[in-house]
Amino acid sequence: MVETAARPNRALLLKLAIVAAVVLVGAVLLARGYNVMALVQQGLGLIRSAGPVTFFLAMLLLPAVGAPLSFFSLTAGSVFGPQLGLPLVMVLSLSAIALNMALSYVLASRAFRPVLEALVKRLGYRLPQVDSGDVTDLIVLLRVTPGVPFPAQNYLLGLAGVPFVRYLVVSCLIQLPINGAVIFFGEALLHGKGKIALVSLLLLLALMTGAHLVRKHYGAKRKSP
Repeated sequence: MVETAARPNRALLLKLAIVAAVVLVGAVLLARGYNVMALVQQGLGLIRSAGPVTFFLAMLLLPAVGAPLSFFSLTAGSVFGPQLGLPLVMVLSLSAIALNMALSYVLASRAFRPVLEALVKRLGYRLPQVDSGDVTDLIVLLRVTPGVPFPAQNYLLGLAGVPFVRYLVVSCLIQLPINGAVIFFGEALLHGKGKIALVSLLLLLALMTGAHLVRKHYGAKRKSP
């Protein structure tokens, strides 16, 4: 039916190692008396000084070359919410994510296909093989399988040649609610809105739990004769 990434656990372990390293660095800075929040605010100020056009254009383009989408989702509301209003920030952010998925599909299926095929195989992934009746299954499985980076999801689906409209619709139905919750969480967390941050975190956990249940459902469906 479908073949997913051969080494998702390695990517997941890498993410966990990065998170652990960030936490460790933060703990060391706190232990030495550094004002971590002041450093965070300085970083956000640099992002703010670039302006919303540069930020959202970068959000559209850079994840296509491997930049972490979570960086943009976590900072967008906090940095530009006071200037543009959170509803507009949400619209711009989710539009950038949708356009990035469309761009990545075009790059994978056309412009960079030979290079990407070689790169994907070198990284230890298998190109998905999909029957016409299994297209939605493949899209859902890649989107909800932990450890597969967002750019890799886009490129694998583009290389698999799934129909563009279905690719974009199903991907948006999965990715946009999750990233919307991340944007709310980041804005509330960095502005000290504890209750809203908690509600956003619970919403994000609920969405991730739903994604896990969907993955189990499709995994069982794959194994059934």
